[in-house]
Amino acid sequence: MSAIEKEDIELCGWTLNVDGKEVGKELGSGHFAKVRLAQRKSDGLKAACKIIKKPKDKKKSALVGEEHKILTKVNHPYVVQCYEAFETDERMYLFLELMTGGELFDRIVDQGHFTEEQAKDVSYKLLSALDFMHKQGVAHRDLKPENMLMTDKSATAEVKITDFGLSKFFDAQTTMMKTPCGTPGYIAPEVLHMKGYDKQCDVWSLGVIVYILLCGFPPFYADNDAQLFERIKKGKYEFLKPYWDPVSEEAKAFVRRMLKVDPKERASCAELMQDVWLSKQAKAAEAAAAAQAAQAAAAEGLGEKLSTAKEMGGSQANLRKLKGAFLAAFVAHGNDTEGASSM
Repeated sequence: MSAIEKEDIELCGWTLNVDGKEVGKELGSGHFAKVRLAQRKSDGLKAACKIIKKPKDKKKSALVGEEHKILTKVNHPYVVQCYEAFETDERMYLFLELMTGGELFDRIVDQGHFTEEQAKDVSYKLLSALDFMHKQGVAHRDLKPENMLMTDKSATAEVKITDFGLSKFFDAQTTMMKTPCGTPGYIAPEVLHMKGYDKQCDVWSLGVIVYILLCGFPPFYADNDAQLFERIKKGKYEFLKPYWDPVSEEAKAFVRRMLKVDPKERASCAELMQDVWLSKQAKAAEAAAAAQAAQAAAAEGLGEKLSTAKEMGGSQANLRKLKGAFLAAFVAHGNDTEGASSM
């Protein structure tokens, strides 16, 4: 690692001297970027510092800056967070949420495949992140298990989307994208046809991932890329026996909705989140949102009471009554939620 990069990182308020080690551990590398472990000087927060060398090509260099803008835009629980960014004439430094659980791909390999319940939970969370991204006018364009990281090594670890190096902003006027990009095996048919595509390319890629989650191998495979791309264009895949025998018909129908060759016939993220296969997850998410809204409303009400506490007789007693009423309502709501989510 160059002395210039070390100096830049120090100027940002971060350091590669993590836990007494002089140089931050390298966490990964690519064509234009490498990732090192860094630590914030002010509070000791550890992060993954993505160091991107700006390409000489102006168009490619513009994509480097867009990655930071996109990460700032897509602040979501299931998207890796960007804490800070720093730019020089030659490099971009992104300080990202540290994910210690490895890639989703590794987790699939370790388990062979996910249980159907695990696949449902992961699918719903990734769809919620993707739906949020699309509503913010962002297409990822390179979804694959290697670009999804686990928060830690535990069985309850969360999965988050990362690597927005190929992502792009779109709007109502420019929904169509033309640059062919992605990874063989996950790339959508319309991207291969090179006639323009939109955000629905992400739904196809996620459909491939859901297929892999459920059985442990991809829906499209061939001896070479040319044959692979022909299979993808035709949407030629099947639910092979005996691997798919334990999987429900609802799960298979869900995958079919995602792997429609015509992007206009392909379900959107919002539609998929309401699919019968994810009904339990959808109900749980609705209940959690309702509980959060109720808690926020109660907190606002409590604030109003506190603001007039000096004018109230026996204010402490009144506040205790208010807290008791809120807790009673919360417990009652929690019981209803539990009953609904078990259906």
